[in-house]
Amino acid sequence: MKLIVKVFPEITIKSRPVRTRFIRQLAKNIRAVLRDLDPAVVVNGVWDNLELETRVTDAKALKDMTERLSCMPGIAHFLQVDEYPLGDFDDITEKCKQHFGHSLEGKIFSVRCKRAGKHPFSSMDVEKYVGSKLRRECGAAGISLKSPEIEVRIEIRDQRLFVIHSQHNSIGGYPLGALEQTLVLMSGGFDSTVAAYQIMRRGLMSHFCFFNLGGRAHELGVMEVAHFIWKKYGSSQRVLFVSVPFEEVLGEILGKVDNSHMGVVLKRMMLRAASSIADRLHIDALVTGEAISQVSSQTLPNLSLIDCVTDKLVLRPLIASHKQDIIDLAEEIGTADFAKHMPEYCGVISVNPKTHAKRHRVEHEEKEFDMAVLERALENAKLVPIDRVIDELGQDVQIEEVSEALAGQIVIDIRHPDSAEDEPLEIAGIDVQTLPFYALNARFKELDNSRQYLLYCDKGVMSRLHAHHLLSEGYANVRVYRPS
Repeated sequence: MKLIVKVFPEITIKSRPVRTRFIRQLAKNIRAVLRDLDPAVVVNGVWDNLELETRVTDAKALKDMTERLSCMPGIAHFLQVDEYPLGDFDDITEKCKQHFGHSLEGKIFSVRCKRAGKHPFSSMDVEKYVGSKLRRECGAAGISLKSPEIEVRIEIRDQRLFVIHSQHNSIGGYPLGALEQTLVLMSGGFDSTVAAYQIMRRGLMSHFCFFNLGGRAHELGVMEVAHFIWKKYGSSQRVLFVSVPFEEVLGEILGKVDNSHMGVVLKRMMLRAASSIADRLHIDALVTGEAISQVSSQTLPNLSLIDCVTDKLVLRPLIASHKQDIIDLAEEIGTADFAKHMPEYCGVISVNPKTHAKRHRVEHEEKEFDMAVLERALENAKLVPIDRVIDELGQDVQIEEVSEALAGQIVIDIRHPDSAEDEPLEIAGIDVQTLPFYALNARFKELDNSRQYLLYCDKGVMSRLHAHHLLSEGYANVRVYRPS
């Protein structure tokens, strides 16, 4: 298979050195993301696009390649093509006829040609000649440039002809690794996940920082969605997941800060902690999912008070977004289901929260706060590479595993719906149900508690983690299914 990868249009207007650097980084990212599918994949760069060639023929592997490239920052779209040496107009027509001739009979079609290089003809000359000849020889009903039923698309580059079979759109933006790094403050909800995607799409390599207010289920949920975002949109780069234990910080706020100022003070403590972690990682910018006045702490006066505790640049890609627009984008990028089922731990509920807090009052409230508590939280922060975060979390979790399901037991496939659909789990004589891991904790209570449930996933890690959590919640009818 050969692909022509078209870079994000904004890259093409950069200066020569910047453009070259971006395209080289994109080529490097493509090789990194496809390496496990084809170690010998060839990616060559030219001035305005990249050419990718693979000898892999397995349909599933080719589908995976297409899906990964469709989610890669820096790519506008890519074309699946067949390549030939450039011949005369009759030869071009013959090549088009080989690929499209069988589908043109009785159809309205058009010929689209793009050309680069020096030739004694124009793109329009090619379109007119090939179009008129295909119409006569293939029994087409006619030609329409405005509303064709079929498009015959070709590209001519110097002395090469590309016949285009299909076009796949990607997400655009700049290649990861070509710009600076950021630290994204993640709660796992709609806002923070969409903010992380927006920043990654713009080419900024993003590490993830989670402040744990006391819920293991919440921490696991945030780890899962952060891993999902990285795997889908950013796996060309290795980044960190940082989990900061904030229970003691929260307790200090609840005990010493006036009720109406708790929300602003908590956000200030989080920003202080994030700034310290960013310093350790040599990162100059923080990212949050805040939008103007979505909640009381996100009014302009309160955001200003929150920001003044750090000298880091605070990026808010959603600052002027409507909530429904954020939810719609979360649906589009695949994080909405995670957010809908994200376990919540609401540590600060102010009765009458201040929407226009005053700096002197907030600083007065913080005078009683023991900053040693914040320092302890930072000392106990866990920094784990995102590609190992789920595995490491499950290393010390001991759960009973069975290699065979018995009659009457129900196997719950907790894999992501895409995996469950691609490779359905079927066990003779056993009831197999699908319930994605991100919905399991919320919906398990709806199941018949008189039945025995076996959780299944590919590696056994996610199933162990969720079984452990359900057992800790008081459910005794859960084990892990690990077929030998």
